[in-house]
Amino acid sequence: MVCEKPDAARRIASALGNARETKTTGLSTFDVMHAGKNYKICSASGHLFGVSDTTKNRSIYPVLDLEWMPIDKKGKDARAVRFINAISFLAKGADSFIHACDYDQEGEVIGHSILEYICGGVYEKSWRAKFSTLTDDEVKEAFSTLTRPNKRLAEAGRSRHMLDFIYGVNLSRALAQSFKAGSDNKRYKNLSVGRVQGPTLSFVADKEFEIRLYVSDPYWTLAASFDKEGQIVHARYEMPRIEKLTQARVILDACTGRDGIVRSVSAKKSTLRPPTPFNTGDLQREAYRLFRLSPSYTLTIAEKLYLRALISYPRTSSQKLPPTINYAKILSGLAKVSLYNQPANTLLRRSNLAPNEGPMSDPAHPGIYPTGILPRLSGLEFKIYDLIAKRFLATFGDPAVTERTDVSINVNNYIFLAEAKSVVYDGWIAFYRPYVNLEQSAIMPTLDEGDVLTNKDILMEEKFTQPPWRYSQASLLAKMEEERIGTKATRADTIARLFEREYIAATEKGSKIEATDLGFAVVESMRTHAPAIISTELTRSMEEQLEEVEQGTKESADVIEYAVEDLIESLAAFQEKSAAIGKQIGNAPTSTASNAAFVVIGSCPVCKKGQLHIIKSKTTKKRFVGCSNYALGGCRASAPLPQRGSIRISKSCKCGWPIISVAFGRRGRRWNTCISMQCPYKEQKKIEKT
Repeated sequence: MVCEKPDAARRIASALGNARETKTTGLSTFDVMHAGKNYKICSASGHLFGVSDTTKNRSIYPVLDLEWMPIDKKGKDARAVRFINAISFLAKGADSFIHACDYDQEGEVIGHSILEYICGGVYEKSWRAKFSTLTDDEVKEAFSTLTRPNKRLAEAGRSRHMLDFIYGVNLSRALAQSFKAGSDNKRYKNLSVGRVQGPTLSFVADKEFEIRLYVSDPYWTLAASFDKEGQIVHARYEMPRIEKLTQARVILDACTGRDGIVRSVSAKKSTLRPPTPFNTGDLQREAYRLFRLSPSYTLTIAEKLYLRALISYPRTSSQKLPPTINYAKILSGLAKVSLYNQPANTLLRRSNLAPNEGPMSDPAHPGIYPTGILPRLSGLEFKIYDLIAKRFLATFGDPAVTERTDVSINVNNYIFLAEAKSVVYDGWIAFYRPYVNLEQSAIMPTLDEGDVLTNKDILMEEKFTQPPWRYSQASLLAKMEEERIGTKATRADTIARLFEREYIAATEKGSKIEATDLGFAVVESMRTHAPAIISTELTRSMEEQLEEVEQGTKESADVIEYAVEDLIESLAAFQEKSAAIGKQIGNAPTSTASNAAFVVIGSCPVCKKGQLHIIKSKTTKKRFVGCSNYALGGCRASAPLPQRGSIRISKSCKCGWPIISVAFGRRGRRWNTCISMQCPYKEQKKIEKT
């Protein structure tokens, strides 16, 4: 029997019977008798085999001749080789084989490689054990209902590895060669880009582009305080933003010292459905919100809990909990823990247990849930377990009921609004504390239409519109899910890789992400010279094709062929513009996030040497376009920009200057224009329209 990790092998052996631990070529293996059969249980240590380049020359690309081989071949004591030798020794005396790795694409590929390359091509003849928890009962059930392995799942996983390798290795080598081709680049930078890494980085860079070029607009707010028999009512003017100072002052003068009259009072109750069960992404986002844990670290902790049989398999897309997991049994187990005793017993008294489920499903595993086994945990492991356990309890809770009271107050014919929010019935909220905190306002006095309220104070405050929020690790993960790039198992690792490459960095307060100058330069050079590399559509298309491979409606060879055709086009663009790409990346001033308020948008059409920057003045806060060669070469190329609205770079005009796309407001209609004031094609278009 082959397991994915040593801890899983130990846990499964213990579940099947009285296991005897032995050493095979220095590694732990287990002998156990179960249902009349003698099992030799061994494990891998994650992936023992991977895709490799047959040339072994990192300066060569494109690389399309690949092979599967052991990941580590650095001597006989290398870790991968030790596991391979142990499994090979045990396989010689076996009359049948069981694949007991995690039941997902990665687990299927790990088992497939072992059974094919170490055990003599027995993958399709082997048996498959499928389980979502490592509890004794579920492991025994899995071994009483063995099936044949899912060949399509293995094929989809292998195809994903090949695609990631083909794109990652070739694009990264092309990027490194381009960097070297930049004439001024004397230093080394560890650069990489891939089919998921590229679009993910572009999300952060595009957001940074908006933030750097954002011009704040002033606006004014009015807030009033009223007295009703010793109780204070806080209200705001009905327009949340007053665009003009003169208008705000008129309202302030008209309302100062004037009592308010209650014009209307309305109360509305709303129901809040219980939360859905955790899937991988939901757990990662909630752990980040509550504990500021990175998505990858959250998954690491969850996997430890799984290997200790405390929770179900944490790599899942599902927001559903089927009755087959035995709700009552899990609740009975939780009831033995003092922390969960009361809520678990409350739910057990119900005649019908039905969790509130979400729309997302996963054919391999249900949502994440506690197994009910008594936990002995501390620190972050306890926090993640407690979060999962309370989320599980909350899914069975009643809908919560909230009430919102809205009051309209007339002050000299100007309307001010007050509101109060409260929780009328806790429902599921009681099960999920302290991880839910619904906003509640101070108690409002009882008010009736026509009541006169004494005006205590009216304040006017100047504020400024704020740029878009930067991504956090959690919201970036959600963006990847929304755009359907990467998988539940790889998205967190992709974000971690962007940090490693110093393409992104945490802001000073640590909760948000910003693109570094290096990350910005990589995205801008790709967008200019090889846009397919950062294309969300291309990556999403490949994900959809991999799903078709798993479903059996598309062949792996067709997917790889399609990907290679697109890759060759991108590599050709790299080779053609290698020096320009290298120079642009090499000129990134630092590997950390910069406060410089400029963005490179292309080569200068005047001096032909500098780069056009969109610059935001630190004194006037106005934005304009200027040449980077101004200080050294005296190039005075410049162009004005609209001081309001979001800007995107569309393409290059025939005159050589960039064309920008401008929109006002979130849903504003975009219009395109060349930024050059002397563009002859602008006049030509005017004549054509006339």
